[in-house]
Amino acid sequence: MFVDKAKIKITGGNGGNGCMSFLRDRHTPNGGPDGGDGGRGGDIIFRATKDMSTLMDFKFKRHFKAENGEDGRKKNSSGKYGEHLIINVPVGTIIREAISGKIMVDMSKDGEEKVIIKGARGGRGNQHFATSVMQAPKYAEKGKKSKEYDIILELKLLADVGIIGMPNVGKSTLLKMATNANPKIANYHFTTLTPNLGVVRSKYGTDFVLADIPGLVEGASDGVGLGYDFLRHVERTKIFIHVLDMSEQTEDPLNSLEKINNELKKYKPELLERPTVIVANKMDLPESSKKLEELIKKINKDILPISAATNRGINELLEKVAYLLEKHKEDIVFKEEYEEYIETEEEKTSFTIEKPSARIFDIRGTGIAKMLGYTSLETEKGFAFFQKYLRENGIIKALEEKGIEEGDTVRMYDLEFEYYP
Repeated sequence: MFVDKAKIKITGGNGGNGCMSFLRDRHTPNGGPDGGDGGRGGDIIFRATKDMSTLMDFKFKRHFKAENGEDGRKKNSSGKYGEHLIINVPVGTIIREAISGKIMVDMSKDGEEKVIIKGARGGRGNQHFATSVMQAPKYAEKGKKSKEYDIILELKLLADVGIIGMPNVGKSTLLKMATNANPKIANYHFTTLTPNLGVVRSKYGTDFVLADIPGLVEGASDGVGLGYDFLRHVERTKIFIHVLDMSEQTEDPLNSLEKINNELKKYKPELLERPTVIVANKMDLPESSKKLEELIKKINKDILPISAATNRGINELLEKVAYLLEKHKEDIVFKEEYEEYIETEEEKTSFTIEKPSARIFDIRGTGIAKMLGYTSLETEKGFAFFQKYLRENGIIKALEEKGIEEGDTVRMYDLEFEYYP
């Protein structure tokens, strides 16, 4: 099965918690705090490989998570870093952030690696909080929570030349004769259900990859026929070979030419600017010469006559394509569009207070969520920091303005407590 699109969730490793510990050693009677730091979580890394040709590996497994960092230990021992998770994808895979649809990275080269999520930092152990005033801090940081993304993987084939045209015009036969590939060939619509690739060898110059792109019919950009999914595979091709059927039982080849060009334009207008070699196929059949003469008069463009079935004109076509490729050597790589959102200082301290029922107050805000993530409320030091945060950031004052009374319930994400002034 050829799978060229998949949606998955990726999560980096969380940082390990810092350790709260005090040295207990008969040789060191006045030992101080010795809690070690938590380890950093593992990264999510994507690697492009030519050993994969589809996204089939992502059809059933949809969530990928890097290893968390270990918690710190006593005797100033830091926790182990989490293992990085390397996710292999086929060369030519584009990674998009699912919500915005913007490109995060284009994995266009074999062996290329890209870190999509950095593992979260580990919390500091209590040894870091010792001062001349507080020599025995009963407090350590929690590890940071890692980011996670829903992403879309799109495979856009790395082919130099794309063979386009209506179904059953001889695209697969042309690929077979030009490259010795073995695509399925038959006399009905949509014989080709997946893109086929072949390599043209060096007697025409540098080797190049030729792709037969299926599914192009009128309305393909709107989902007709095999739909628009295969249109993405023409986006990387530097040159188009547009195949027209010159046999007498087919429709006017000019109509076919205009229909395919219209679908390309609707999908992505700049595709029409790509160098295109128009070929008239099936020139071994009766009436084909007459149809070709009429077509040339109508469009006033060079058209190369061929017969893919008898190998007529194939050499001339490949020589012309090789010449065009010499002038268009640069690979087509998609620019990164996604930019990680960075909160403003105002957003970091902003919060909302909702009152879902008479004596319940629900408080939310990114600053509050982060504070709860690294504050240990089980310790005296941590709880004092929590109370200070609420007062300094105006949360207590806002609750009082909302009419909070002693014994009312306050909710902050997973935390719930009763209010006492």
